[in-house]
Parts: sequence; C-alpha cells; structure tokens
Amino acid sequence: MIETWRWFGPPDTISLDEIVQTGVAGIVTALHHIPPGELWSRATIAKRKAEIEAAGLTWSVVESLPVSEDIKRQSGPWRAHLETYRQSLQHLAGEGIETICYNFMPVLDWTRTSLDWPLPNGARTMRFDWTDFVAFDLHILERPGAAYDAELREAAAARFATLDDAGRAALQNAIICGLPGGSARTTLEDLRTQIALYADVSADRLRSNHHAFVEAVAPEAERLGLRLCCHPDDPPFPLLGLPRVMSTEADYAALVAAVDLPANGITLCSGSLGARSDADLPGMMSRLGRHVHFLHLRNTTRDTPGVEGSFHESGHLQGDTDMVRLIEAILAEEVRRRMEGRADHAIPYRPDHGLHMLDDARRNGQPGYPLVGRLAGLSEIRGVVRTLGRTGAAA
Repeated sequence: MIETWRWFGPPDTISLDEIVQTGVAGIVTALHHIPPGELWSRATIAKRKAEIEAAGLTWSVVESLPVSEDIKRQSGPWRAHLETYRQSLQHLAGEGIETICYNFMPVLDWTRTSLDWPLPNGARTMRFDWTDFVAFDLHILERPGAAYDAELREAAAARFATLDDAGRAALQNAIICGLPGGSARTTLEDLRTQIALYADVSADRLRSNHHAFVEAVAPEAERLGLRLCCHPDDPPFPLLGLPRVMSTEADYAALVAAVDLPANGITLCSGSLGARSDADLPGMMSRLGRHVHFLHLRNTTRDTPGVEGSFHESGHLQGDTDMVRLIEAILAEEVRRRMEGRADHAIPYRPDHGLHMLDDARRNGQPGYPLVGRLAGLSEIRGVVRTLGRTGAAA
C-alpha cells in the first residue's frame, strides 16, 4: 500500500513541507482552478508536478480530472469535452502521472448537512442528517416536486422551525459547499437551475451515459498506460431528485463489465460506500479487487442503524466498517497481484477526511481535511498495515 496525502494546491493551508513530515511518499491533487471541460495543458501539469517534486514528493494520483455536466447529460458541447478529456489524459501520461480518479455524480460532488458537528470528546466532524437535509430541500431550496413521506415531511418541518437565521444559513452553506466550486457566491437559484437540467435524465440514462463516457476514454487510457478509477456517490443514495449510479457494489460490477479493460477501474472509498447499511467493503475488495486502482480509507457511523440516512464521520478505526478486515483484504489483493507479476501490485491510498482536533480549527482549511485528524488516521492505518504484514495475515 502506497501512502499518499490529498493536497489542494498552493492555496491549501497545509504546506508540502508539512506533508513531508507525515511520512507519506505521494501527493493526490488536481488543477482545481481549471473548470470542467477545459484542457489541462502539459505545461500546467508539469509546473504543478515540479512544485510537488521540489518538496521531495511524487504526484501519485490525480483527483480529480473532472467530468463536465455536459458529458454526464450528453448535452451541449459534450463531444468536444470528451475530446478535451482525452487530450488531458495524453498530457498527464506525458508527465508520467498514471492514476486518475474521477466521479460521475450529477451537480453535487459530496453532501453534508454539518461541517463541524461536535463529538463528545471535543473533536468535530462532518455529518449528514437526513431530517436536516429534507428540511433544506423543502423549506430553504423549496424544490418543486420534492417527494417524501408524510412522517419525514413532518419531522423536517419541525426541525426547520427550530433553526434561527444563523442555523438556516449554516445548513445551506454546508450543502452548497459540496457543489463543484461551491462557495458563498453560489446561490439557491444556481442550484435550482442545475437540478432542472437533469429533469429528463433518469438513473438508467445516466448509467448509459457513464458507460458511454468510459467506452470513449478508457481505450485511450489503456493505450497510454493509465488507470482510471471512478469514485462512488457521496452519500450513496439519491438526493434532490437527482439520479445516482455509483452507490453499490452492483453498480461497480456493472461498470467494470461494461468496458472490460484494465484501465477502467475503481476508487474504493470506504467512507462513501460504508454509509449504506448493506455495504460489505471487505467482501467488495475481495470480489472486485483486481479493478481497484485507488483507495480512500475513512470510516462512518450510521446514526440510524439498518436504515439509509443519517451518519457522521468517525475515527478511521471506529465506525461501521471493519477497517482491519478491509485492510486485510487489500493486502491479500496486493499479494495476488505480485504473484501475477502486475506492475501495479502496490495500491495507492490516502487517509480520507479526518476529525478536526487539537489545533486543526485554527487553520480554517478545507472541510474534512485537517492536518492532525488525518495524521491520526494515517498513523492508525499504518499500524494496522504493519501488524498484518508482520503476522502474515494477508498471505
């Protein structure tokens, strides 16, 4: 397993010099200033790569080379965007960067209703509360046609009534933060407009469009020696009436079967997938492990066990996913790859998200990406990997 760390580029409040002190070898980053659908030039890629290498690190994974909403809907200039995507892959390959993570979530990249939910020990975390989300949808966004059962509508109305102006603003800001490029400048009307563009896009159509995207880009990635890996939906169930097609193991099985090339692969995110009560992450790793090109290791605790809905992000070895069993399955997959002679036998992973603890709050950094909290998670995972390796548990 190759240790990496997500870095948001020069604006990140955590510097490359500080990341070096964590002991990781690789950086996971992207050219976040380039909008989806636009070209990543080789010169711009080379400049970012040089910044990383000057600190003694390696640009291990691109996260993400974003897929435009036009490609997802197959609307507007989507064919031109596909060609641009292929050109960007060529430029990344030219700079020796081989692993590219992407997602196919419509409109929202990720969604939380609180970015700083307090834990009993004083640390803070991100949380998705289903009642809060429905309160936002019905009473703040006021989305036409929003369909929920009577009991949930009543609970959401009661929750909304308890929120003052500051509470309503915090809820709105937390959800807007999950939009690609979401910020205080993103309005509710912007969100309504983007949702409306998917009015005629069913889950079946979105899945077909996703498979068509992979059919268009995976052969080029294969020719270039690249590995594409799709990130799951976060959370892994439909929101705001939008379709979701990468929420379950069955979704991933369908994706890799649709284009049977090594370049067409999986980002296994234990936090996103683990928010579902029917998720079996160690089993998924065992069954689909040969397609896994990148790992996000984090944990969640479902606040309504057995029911899809509310959850909060927990410590990496806490929560509902058995992280030790998952890592055991990952190491077993790496053993299989070595025996097969695969050059990519070591899988890059990053400690995904982390609790905000100690002096993390003073940095005012990216939600979910604290320094101390992620370092704590990395240390825990590192200890499990080292222990299983020594005991031969993955052999």
